[in-house]
Amino acid sequence: MTVKIVTDSTADLSPELAEELGITVVPVYVRFGEEVYRDGVDIGQEEFYQRLIESPVHPNTSQPTPVDFADVYQKLSQETDEIVSIHLSARTSGTYNAALQGRELAAVGCHIEVVDSFSVSMGLGLVTMAAARLAKAGESLQVVMEEVKQAIPRVHILGVFDTLKYLLLGGRISKAKAIMGGVLNVKPLVTMRDGNLIQAGLARTRGKGTERLFDLAKNALNIQELAIVHSTTPDEAASFKERIASIFDRERIHIARLGPGLGVHGGPGTLILAFREKVSGGGQGADEGGPSGRKFSLPSLRVPHLNVPNIPKLRFSSL
Repeated sequence: MTVKIVTDSTADLSPELAEELGITVVPVYVRFGEEVYRDGVDIGQEEFYQRLIESPVHPNTSQPTPVDFADVYQKLSQETDEIVSIHLSARTSGTYNAALQGRELAAVGCHIEVVDSFSVSMGLGLVTMAAARLAKAGESLQVVMEEVKQAIPRVHILGVFDTLKYLLLGGRISKAKAIMGGVLNVKPLVTMRDGNLIQAGLARTRGKGTERLFDLAKNALNIQELAIVHSTTPDEAASFKERIASIFDRERIHIARLGPGLGVHGGPGTLILAFREKVSGGGQGADEGGPSGRKFSLPSLRVPHLNVPNIPKLRFSSL
C-alpha cells in the first residue's frame, strides 16, 4: 500500500498542490471573537485578510484537536497501513502534540509516524512535499522517513513583515515599541531557529527587506527547491519570482499564499522566502538550523545604530 502523507494548514499548501501530491491537510482554527472557522474550509485567505484589516476584533488561531487528527488517521487507515504526519514546530505550537494524541485516539492498526518539522509555512510545506513525492512514487515508509529526516535541517526560512501593527494587536510587542518602529518605519525580519520563530533583524525599508530575502537565496548555492509566500501582494510575489529565476531554475520556484497561522502576526504585506537545500550540498555555516545542529549562515540582518523594538519568540496564539 502507498504511504499516506498528512500535514496541517500552516504548511500553506494550495488545495491544488495538496491534491496533486496526495497530501491530506488538517485545518487549524481561526477565531474572530465567538466566530470559529476552519482554515481553508470555512474561511479562505482572501476573507481572512479582509476581516483582519476591517474587523474590530483581532483574531487568534488554535490547533486542530486530537479528535480532528484521529478522524483523519482512521479514514486513511482504510486505504493504507502506513501514515507520515508532518507538522509545524512543536516549539511554536501544540499541533504536533495534538497529532500525537490523535494517533493514540485513532487506535488503528496502521503505523503512524508523527514528525516535528521544526518549521512553519512553506518551510513545513517543502518538507511535506518532498515526502509526498516519494510516497506517490511508491517508496517505502523507511525511504520516506529518511527523506524527511534529511530535509528538515536543510530547510531555511526568512520573512519580512510590512508593519508592527499586528504584533501589537496580538500582544506580542508593547505599544511603545510599535510606535517606535512605526516612526522609524523599520520592517522586522523573522526566521526559524531551533524550531523557534524569532526576529532575525530589521530593514530600514521594505525594499531593503526584500533585498535581504534575495541575498539569502543568492548566497545559498545549493538549493533543491524554493518557495515565495505572500499574504496580500501576489504581484510582488510574481515579480520576486522573476528575479529569483535569474539565479535559480524557475520550475522549482513555488508561490504560495500565507495562511492565518503566521498571517495573524505578520498581517498584510508579509513576504517570505523558504528553501530546501540539496542533501549532497555543502551549504554555508553559521546559524544552527534544526534538530541535527547543521550550520547555515544568514546574511547580515541587523540595522546598526538604531534603538529598535525586539520581537519575542512567537507562538501562534493558541495553535
